[in-house]
Amino acid sequence: MTAPEWLLSLVRPVDVLEIVLVAYLLYRLYRLMRGTIAVQLFLGLVALLVVQAGVVAADMTVLQALFGAVADVFVLALVVLFQPELRRLLLLLGQNPLVRRFVSDGGARGAAAEEIALACAEMSRRRIGALIAVERTAGLRSYAETGTALHARLHHDLLVTLFYGKNPLHDGAVILRGGVVEAARCILPVTPSDLDPLLGLRHRAAVGLTEQTDAFVIVVSEETGRIATASGGVLTENVSDEALRRYLVGALGLAGGA
Repeated sequence: MTAPEWLLSLVRPVDVLEIVLVAYLLYRLYRLMRGTIAVQLFLGLVALLVVQAGVVAADMTVLQALFGAVADVFVLALVVLFQPELRRLLLLLGQNPLVRRFVSDGGARGAAAEEIALACAEMSRRRIGALIAVERTAGLRSYAETGTALHARLHHDLLVTLFYGKNPLHDGAVILRGGVVEAARCILPVTPSDLDPLLGLRHRAAVGLTEQTDAFVIVVSEETGRIATASGGVLTENVSDEALRRYLVGALGLAGGA
């Protein structure tokens, strides 16, 4: 048996599959951590592991005991430090089509997408600032509880009215669940990531929420009337009315048009 044949005999198909899966998970983790403070934390942990390897190689008894004590809580520390990234990874798994097909309500969400698009087009034309968070598979109840509960049927006129400047509920975000306006004047988390300094608090809150949940968030700029969307921690600016409809259809897991 030649050397290549011998090596191939040691590699099982399941080993190749395992390597591919591990590589994919590491890639997804890198994508989640890129541009966040988690990168610096990860580099710090790597540096500690290098130091620990040096301590073991040099047989430093006291430092080995110290690192051994730290190792007892190392896993817990990893969960605490990387909680946002782990949460986003689990949300990505929850967005898998094989999972979402069991929780998707196509008809109701199709109607909701059209109402949202109509409202955003009207507010963009009139330059009414807006921040709309559309719940997907991850519940937004904790954020809805920071505002005023409405539990009203979704309609584009209602959304425009809520964000009208003289309405006491126009500040903050409106949270939607399917065809229902759950709450208004809600407080959303602001992203710690570096964004364009010209972007306002609405845009930063939109990115912040999508970094922690799988919500789809829409922002209408009061200054320019331009529409932006946020999903998965990524902000897309200058979104047209038709593009917004397409994004809503995709975000809400629909197969057809709105």
